[in-house]
Amino acid sequence: MVSPLEPKKKRGRIAAFLLAIDAWLDSTLYEVGFKAREFWEAATVFFRRFRVKGWRRGIIEILSEGFTLGTGGAVVMLALAMPAFQETGGDWRAQDDFAVTFLDRYGNEIGQRGLIQRDSVPVDQMPDHVIKAVLATEDRRFFEHYGIDVLGLIRAMTENVRANSVVQGGSSITQQLAKNLFLSNERTLERKIKEAFLALWLEANLSKKEILQLYLDRSYMGGGTFGIEAAADFYFGKSVRDLTLAEAAMIAGLFKAPSKYAPHVNLPAARARANVVLSNLVDSNFMTEGQVLQARMHPADVVDRGDRKSPDYYLDWAFEEVRKIAARSRQHSLVAHTAFDPNLQQAAEESLEFHLRQYGKEYHASQGAIVVIETNGAVRAIVGGRDYGASQFNRATKALRQPGSSFKVYVYATAVEHGFTPDTIVSGAPISWGGWHPGNYNGASAGRMTLTTALVKSINTVPVRLAKDNLGIKPIKELAEAMGVESTLESHKTMVLGTSGMTVMDQATGYSVFPQDGMVGTRHGVTQLVTHTGEVIYDFAKDAPPPHRVLSEQAVSYMNTMLVQVPVIGTARRAALPGIVSGGKTGTSQSYRDAWYVGFTGNYTAAVWIGNDDYSPTRNMTGGSLPAMVWQRLMAYAHQNIDLKPIPGIAQPFVDTATAAKAEEAAKAAAQAEADREAAERPPVLSSRTTQLLRLMNRQFLSAPALRPEAEPETVSAL
Repeated sequence: MVSPLEPKKKRGRIAAFLLAIDAWLDSTLYEVGFKAREFWEAATVFFRRFRVKGWRRGIIEILSEGFTLGTGGAVVMLALAMPAFQETGGDWRAQDDFAVTFLDRYGNEIGQRGLIQRDSVPVDQMPDHVIKAVLATEDRRFFEHYGIDVLGLIRAMTENVRANSVVQGGSSITQQLAKNLFLSNERTLERKIKEAFLALWLEANLSKKEILQLYLDRSYMGGGTFGIEAAADFYFGKSVRDLTLAEAAMIAGLFKAPSKYAPHVNLPAARARANVVLSNLVDSNFMTEGQVLQARMHPADVVDRGDRKSPDYYLDWAFEEVRKIAARSRQHSLVAHTAFDPNLQQAAEESLEFHLRQYGKEYHASQGAIVVIETNGAVRAIVGGRDYGASQFNRATKALRQPGSSFKVYVYATAVEHGFTPDTIVSGAPISWGGWHPGNYNGASAGRMTLTTALVKSINTVPVRLAKDNLGIKPIKELAEAMGVESTLESHKTMVLGTSGMTVMDQATGYSVFPQDGMVGTRHGVTQLVTHTGEVIYDFAKDAPPPHRVLSEQAVSYMNTMLVQVPVIGTARRAALPGIVSGGKTGTSQSYRDAWYVGFTGNYTAAVWIGNDDYSPTRNMTGGSLPAMVWQRLMAYAHQNIDLKPIPGIAQPFVDTATAAKAEEAAKAAAQAEADREAAERPPVLSSRTTQLLRLMNRQFLSAPALRPEAEPETVSAL
């Protein structure tokens, strides 16, 4: 039998156990707190020995703040350095082992790439005066600094301020090598930061001798040559080992601006620059005035190379094509027949330079790029910038710039493939898409209109509405890529107004589909690759994949019918060719940073971009202004004395003046009708109350009695 007192005993034991735990916790916490207070008091007493008072305390505070700022600065420096060091991930030491001689479409040699550096001559085997001439001009303290010459930078800034112009550069040889090996020539803060970190990286990983060797072997020296040995052979017909002091001074003067001081182009300028190099030798105490006197009195003469100018931007692009084509070939010494046309190249360069000199300051535009493609897909000319010597960065094939409204052709091409026609009525009213409210140029409103009018007037809300309500982003992106756009397009709704970066080559390739009747896959620069013994390695006509269709014949006809009206009654009237039918589209990016005109005839397609390397805005420059003018001057020359081909869907290549006049009248009538409609829909300016008062005042004036006429003054007879 269980005792009734048993549960009470169990509860008593549990309570006692819990009280014991509570007492243990209290005592333990007390002991821990007591010990902690003892430790803190002991630590405080100990550290009081190191307390500094008086003037020493100020020094300690400064050092403490310095360590704090230094730690933060180190973190920031590391964050800035990481992108620069990522550039060193590849095999940057390796030089291409291809040696390619390029010929133009007529079989004339236009340049070389690959092993154009010739065989590298070790620094130890170069004459002493060659090395001294380079160091005296480019980096006098090369063997004293650690990649960045602070004293040299201060000296250069002082001399530039004193001369009120840029007479000396502050970049060290190591910085210049870092730019040549890893970076482009774009003048941006990001590039300068990377250049500084890469210079330090090179100094940490290479000896001074290796840095100097790479600099002398990799620098562009004008005339399509890279490296001092190739330059000595090109300009003087000898090895760098045999250069005289006068010749060495002329060579050393090329590093600053090879195109400007190339002796085969401008010998007087080259000699003047060589004289500056000789003065640098004296100023840096590398030589005496007596030692350089003979070189001053007898300047160097160069081998007669004529006035041939190397199309370097085209050669750089064609060389990449050769490397892709011949990647698996065992033959690396090749001759490349290209589609290059020297006459069109000269016309393109002249048109760009003419207009930038004439209007560049007015529009705040300093750079441009052009690509010309014949209707058979042959790339005839590439202008990658104004001066290859100043910047080897190819803006035609490498620079990603926003195409603006020139991208709309891909939207409209997708639309006509989905059943739209040039006469389809669409709404240009304001539209909102996920918080995005695109507007038209200058904030103008638009009502209902045909697809043709929307394209010709470059209405922004129409392609946005087409993409949102009818097409979607994916089909537009896929068609643009199928038409030859190789740059990565963002799948964002703003893409329809040209916010994704594209190259000039992309645009020329994409637009060339319209005169090629919807076919793609014909673009090429290399027509044939052969060895020096005549063995054919590659023939575009036989080995290239066959072209394929991306646009139906009906879609091409619709697009061309609309695009040929842009130079007549649209935004590109300055691009209209006299007597020749052409089509195209203008483009202007956000904040006027990029201006485009891409157009075509039955014979050629040309894409023109104008802007600034640093992405600074132009002064309200649109695609219908300077780019259209550059395009018109170039294409007017290109179509001289050739058989004009019709644009697919357009009856003839010649402009029918009667039809053009009717189109002009129709455009004026449409503009007047639009103005009348807007006037009819315009809200009243005055309130109804004010209008009633004015009408009442008018009635009172009309009903008021006439005033008595004043007495006429007596006439005074003339004496």
